[in-house]
Amino acid sequence: MFLALKEMRRAPVRFGLLMAAIALLAFLILFQYTLQNGLITAFVGAIRNQSAPVLVYSVDGQRTLQGSVITPAMQATVAGVSGVGRSGRIGQSTFTVTAKGKLTDATVFGYDAEGLGSPTTVAAGRLAAAPGEVVASSADAGDGFAVGDTLRVEPGGYQLTVVGQADDIQLNVAPTLFGSFDTYAASLAARNPDALAPLPSALAVEPAPGVSAGEVAAAITAASDDIEAFTKADAADKTPGVSQVRSSFLVIFLLYGLVVPLLTGLFFLIITFQKAGALTLLRAVGAPAGRLVRSLLVQVLIVMLVGVGAGVALYAPIATRRLGGIPLRFETGAVVFWTVLLVGFGVVSSLVSARRVLRIDPIAATTGAGVSA
Repeated sequence: MFLALKEMRRAPVRFGLLMAAIALLAFLILFQYTLQNGLITAFVGAIRNQSAPVLVYSVDGQRTLQGSVITPAMQATVAGVSGVGRSGRIGQSTFTVTAKGKLTDATVFGYDAEGLGSPTTVAAGRLAAAPGEVVASSADAGDGFAVGDTLRVEPGGYQLTVVGQADDIQLNVAPTLFGSFDTYAASLAARNPDALAPLPSALAVEPAPGVSAGEVAAAITAASDDIEAFTKADAADKTPGVSQVRSSFLVIFLLYGLVVPLLTGLFFLIITFQKAGALTLLRAVGAPAGRLVRSLLVQVLIVMLVGVGAGVALYAPIATRRLGGIPLRFETGAVVFWTVLLVGFGVVSSLVSARRVLRIDPIAATTGAGVSA
């Protein structure tokens, strides 16, 4: 420990720059991870955090609420599948609404009954109980979607009253409103008075007692070539675009993850070569090789822990902000995971330097050979 700290005090700029580089990389990794989760949640949070265990789409809808249309024949097919308990309609469309005196696009998500498409939890207020009442995404409260605010569907002027707020219920990175299917139908009628009664975009299904959501989804999909059913987790994950987002960010994480051990390993390898003469002399006067290796590992741990800690400190205040329409949050699990992983990578990458320290021959002090290759 003494040798490790003594050397770091003698070269504060060198070690400080390495810590700063690691801090920046750790910050970028954590921020990108939070951005990925925030983007996916803003894109499919309404699907993931609605209450129906199973969602049924038309095959032509390509696993999206926007493109799916459920006909009465499809509804009858689903109702006749063994293992189906309750089922209800889900309607979804994007409307132009007036909020805080400004026009903005918002998604209206209509459902037939609580537990069949309603938000799983309400952070403030209550669930919608009457036509014209809606629960809004809490991320948009400051934009005119807070409890008590009144919205107006344009054109038509149909009024929606926000009676509750729920977390992580956005759809397509837009303000999202959960209300009854009648509220959804009235919003469509206000926008287009000549429109016929709307068909549902999807069906919400609750399995019968003793039947799992996966079993019901498989049975419904097998019952007709025109429909496909998913558990709500699968429905969110298999929405077009979600896997592409995850794949893109995975490449970024892999690149960042590789840079850290390469940077740390190369730094300490260069340091080992530069101080080869001093290390050889220490070995010649009786310093055990194990003590020198421990000194090296202590330096690695200090550099990695301080660097990653500084990165987390930079990340913390930004992780609770909102980036455009994407709400961000502090990811405790990601912080722990990446801290352990990066520190582990740093220690592993330093083993090459440790190996060279162990190969020092004390006799080389008389020849100046230093560390052998």
